[in-house]
Amino acid sequence: MNTSTKSAAVALGVALVATVGAQPASAKGLDVRASGTCSQGSAWKLKAKADNGRIETELEVDSNRVGQAWSVRLSDNGVLLWSGSRTTVAPSGSFSVNRLVANRTGTDRFTATATTASTGETCTAVVVFAG
Repeated sequence: MNTSTKSAAVALGVALVATVGAQPASAKGLDVRASGTCSQGSAWKLKAKADNGRIETELEVDSNRVGQAWSVRLSDNGVLLWSGSRTTVAPSGSFSVNRLVANRTGTDRFTATATTASTGETCTAVVVFAG
């Protein structure tokens, strides 16, 4: 490889690294998901997705029972982001909670808990967002 070819290759490599390194954390496609089973068989899904410098979070709980009232809490690294109640709806017997939250510095560890007094069932969902 001659000197000018080496220089061109180095310049191209630097340009590629600069382009990739400049991609913002809020880039589309940064999406993490987790799912599991609650204490009495209901299913949960939790996702976190980059959205224009913020993080869109979504918790879904499916108990297959319409009309169940659930108490729900969502936190980020132990900081409460939202708490409230949701009721499962037809046809699937599920509910969801969507929140758009600030993208805090560093890794975000989202934890959601949902409890229904009617059966005592508890769901605990965790997803780690490194954006």
